[in-house]
Amino acid sequence: MHHATKYVGLDVSKDKIAVAIAEEGREAARYWGAVPHTLEAVRKLVKQLAGAGVTLQMCYEAGPTGYELYRWFLSMEVHCVVVAPSLIPKSSGDRIKTDRRDAVRLAQLFRASELTAIYVPTPEDEALRDLVRAREDAKEDLNRHKQRLGKFLLRHQVTPPQGVKPGSTKYEEWLNALRFEIESLSITFQEYRQSIFEATERIARYEKEIERQVSRDRYAPIVQALQSLRGIALITAATIASEIGTIARFAHPSQFMSYCGLVPRESSSGGSRWQGGITKTGNAHLRRIVVEAAWSYRYVPAVRRAMKKRLEGLSPTIQSISWKAQTRLHKKYKSLLFRGKHKGVITAAIARELLGFIWAVAREVEGVATAK
Repeated sequence: MHHATKYVGLDVSKDKIAVAIAEEGREAARYWGAVPHTLEAVRKLVKQLAGAGVTLQMCYEAGPTGYELYRWFLSMEVHCVVVAPSLIPKSSGDRIKTDRRDAVRLAQLFRASELTAIYVPTPEDEALRDLVRAREDAKEDLNRHKQRLGKFLLRHQVTPPQGVKPGSTKYEEWLNALRFEIESLSITFQEYRQSIFEATERIARYEKEIERQVSRDRYAPIVQALQSLRGIALITAATIASEIGTIARFAHPSQFMSYCGLVPRESSSGGSRWQGGITKTGNAHLRRIVVEAAWSYRYVPAVRRAMKKRLEGLSPTIQSISWKAQTRLHKKYKSLLFRGKHKGVITAAIARELLGFIWAVAREVEGVATAK
């Protein structure tokens, strides 16, 4: 029996899926048509394209529709890859973009093995990631509410006493004592404060649920181990664990650093070489949380009460990695500071190396789990 492979490019949108097919060989890809973005329509599409001796290879770009389409194909035992949109080759002279052309282009590139597949998280990992990112959204909302209150007070020339910083206990006491003569202003002020209270309560609920979720067997070992590193407490560890999924997808720390966009840009030609700021490509959530953690390494290495508690029960290897990270990264911080580097640049460099220690800890945890 003759066996053939069909390379199918899918341009996926909210309501429909544009389909193009590239047969084996060198013939041009052809546009097949469009189907509704529903499970029934996708199942029917697979039956129409598949036949005796035909193997289907599906691909589509990662986007707002998520990974459910990938999982539909998986349940039908059809091979599918989700493609990184930023790594799709583009022609500089191409100025026309339609669903049809995009689907045909995907099919052609897929057949030529020119597309880069991304890691698709498990439903459980994606659920935890959504929970963690929902907390991040709530934190952004809280900051916006605080800024609105601050701008409201500024417009009416109401300023806190000297030495009282926003967010402090004295600042809250000062806000409690504030009174406005005009009723409308008083209502506006109280509503701004209520929005801050509600956002704070929402964040507390998210954090309580995150703590409950990561205490389970699936996430507990990696979250506990990551907290051995300075600057990484429970919420930060849960964020890193949910964004990584499995560290086995990164064979080397440099791949992990590149995934987070913390490697320098480079342009080299002939004997010249130029390096600039970090690329900032890849996972922005992971990059932000690791940069925040990196600020902790400006302090002198120490294992105090909170760190001692987090190190309890961890293997000697992980404890050794933790101490090595403290001493090495603090030394690097002092060295770069002495050379006159900007603190933001220093922190980015520290964050890049911190990713290497996170990689080592995660590999140790996954290695122990595999060995058992």
